[in-house]
Amino acid sequence: MGKKSSASTIKSKEKRQARKLEQRRIADGMSNVTSANKLTDLAALCRELLVYRNKDMEVDMYIQRVTELDKNVLEWAINLTERNMRKLYETCAWGWNPERKVEEMTDDSAWYLIAKQNDKLLAFSHFRFDMDFGEPVLYCYEVQVEADGRRRGLGQRVLKVLEKLAHATRMRCVRLTALTHNPSASAFFRACGYILDDTSPSIEEATHYEILSKTTENEGGTDPPIAS
Repeated sequence: MGKKSSASTIKSKEKRQARKLEQRRIADGMSNVTSANKLTDLAALCRELLVYRNKDMEVDMYIQRVTELDKNVLEWAINLTERNMRKLYETCAWGWNPERKVEEMTDDSAWYLIAKQNDKLLAFSHFRFDMDFGEPVLYCYEVQVEADGRRRGLGQRVLKVLEKLAHATRMRCVRLTALTHNPSASAFFRACGYILDDTSPSIEEATHYEILSKTTENEGGTDPPIAS
């Protein structure tokens, strides 16, 4: 066989370089996820946001791995999720499977942000640091608020904490799944700056949910150091 043409050689080199860059990007992302999951004090990355005051509301928040979470708090979180979400799940293709939901919420990789006023539990988020579609993300599995804690800015503050954590740990974005037949939740997330993610399925593929995300400030800027 004769020599490859100059154009063919250049194209081949460009493909190899692109593959190397993609492999490096994924490796860096996996490293960031591993580092984030090894952290022992996530609160140190967002301490200024863990106290929320709004008129008569005085809320304190804390962050723990599911393996460290008080059993009663975990049971409350599971119960609140069922109270808030069961009917919505039952009216879509997923259906409500309590065993599967408990398994998801108690997975060892789960982190919990808990919000309470004095001894009253008001809201929580279940989130994880993970690779999703080749990107390091903070995936928000749940944001659940008790009825008497809604429309008071608490849910928005919970998301701000997640966004700060995503930025501090070099995650690409905060990503979440929203049910399309829960318009109030979709409107809330969009009001908080979340947009349709590139990974969201088409309407033909899935009509009952969509993937939303909010990119961290890391993109195009200097990455912050991950605390030890």
